[in-house]
Amino acid sequence: MWTISSNLRPSIQPHSPTAREIVNSVHVSAPRSLRSNQARVAATSFLTLFSIVGIALYGLPFFYDFMVRDFGWSRAQVTSGNALSKLIVGPLLGFAAGWFVDRFGPRRLMIAGILMVGTALIGLGSISTLSGFYFFYLFNAVGYLFGGPLPIQVLLSRWFTAARGRAMGFAYLGIGLGGTLVPLVAVRLVQAVGWHDTLRILGVAVVVIALPFALFVKESPDVVVTRAVTAPVESTVPVRDVIRQPSFYLLALGSMCSIAAVGGANQHLKLYLSIDHGYSQAAAAGIASLTLAASLAGRLLMGWLADRWAKKHVMLLIYVLVAVALPIPLLVATPGAITVYAIIFGLGLGGEYMVIPLMAAELFGVRVLGRAMGLVLAADGVAEALSPVMVGKLHDMSGNYVSGFSALIGFAVAGAIAISLLPSRPVVLNGTRDDGRAEEFA
Repeated sequence: MWTISSNLRPSIQPHSPTAREIVNSVHVSAPRSLRSNQARVAATSFLTLFSIVGIALYGLPFFYDFMVRDFGWSRAQVTSGNALSKLIVGPLLGFAAGWFVDRFGPRRLMIAGILMVGTALIGLGSISTLSGFYFFYLFNAVGYLFGGPLPIQVLLSRWFTAARGRAMGFAYLGIGLGGTLVPLVAVRLVQAVGWHDTLRILGVAVVVIALPFALFVKESPDVVVTRAVTAPVESTVPVRDVIRQPSFYLLALGSMCSIAAVGGANQHLKLYLSIDHGYSQAAAAGIASLTLAASLAGRLLMGWLADRWAKKHVMLLIYVLVAVALPIPLLVATPGAITVYAIIFGLGLGGEYMVIPLMAAELFGVRVLGRAMGLVLAADGVAEALSPVMVGKLHDMSGNYVSGFSALIGFAVAGAIAISLLPSRPVVLNGTRDDGRAEEFA
């Protein structure tokens, strides 16, 4: 029997008309139309993450060694732009952004974020002072929060249920592809026009690639036919019901620790290779590109597994891969070691950011996902901000990365332990469960 699932509409109450009466009284979207809209949503998500995360987030560390050499800044200073911006933006705007997405939808926030990130990269290509560096990094962080994973996760969770893991995996391929291409493109652009103009070109590319699709994406299905019987649910869930759950804090802690490990390693990889070990720009770019290329396979694999395994087990696998990879760069003098690191770390990196909203949606449902992820991403931002600066300061004090990478390994292990303690079943909030907005048609 066909039933109805609604999106941001008053749901069916106990004394409402039956599902059959509603089906007879409304126009039901055809499966072909639903598939078409889902394809647009997936394409929009892919291109937005390609630009905001792949180009901007993973691309910026490629330019750190130029800043160290040209401006005389320390490693702690070049990583502190990311730190200061995340520490300010996440706590101040994280929950507000999540509330906005739940209340008004993700599209307008995405558009603002895309424009801000593009402007930030153009600005970073024009600075020569730390104050200018910090200002545009702050602008970039706000753009990332508004246009990056938070609205994309909510958008995909509204449009997909049974194939949510695969849809998230496909969208997050954009991060891997963007991160794979940007070092290779940047090397050639730097040789041709210098690193300042290269950043400006990348800023324009972010807007040109992502904005057109974001302008016209449909934020959520209207009335959609599903194959599952949908129980009556309330249209909203107070976020306090989430933050009262111990599982929320375990998820946030596990996420923070693993993001700290990943962020610290990513921010310092090119500095480590090019300055400490004399890698050429092309060779360092090749390793960075290989890492993100491996993440493409990781995203596909983890998305596929997430639709078949418990999300908790997939998350544990990802965190273990990260923990296993982190000691390998310390053996960089061993032939092939850094290549092995790039592959293993890339596989874990591929599922790192993708699996967190999948786990949150499974635990708490999609009605509160924007607000829950707003809080989690704010916490992640703090971890991602402090970790690279900590590693940089440890290097500046000791002259090597042994203590810094040892701390990152500890973070990765702590994250895996926290996730292992999560419950295996969804959490019941306000007496109901909400497992999705729309059912896709196979």
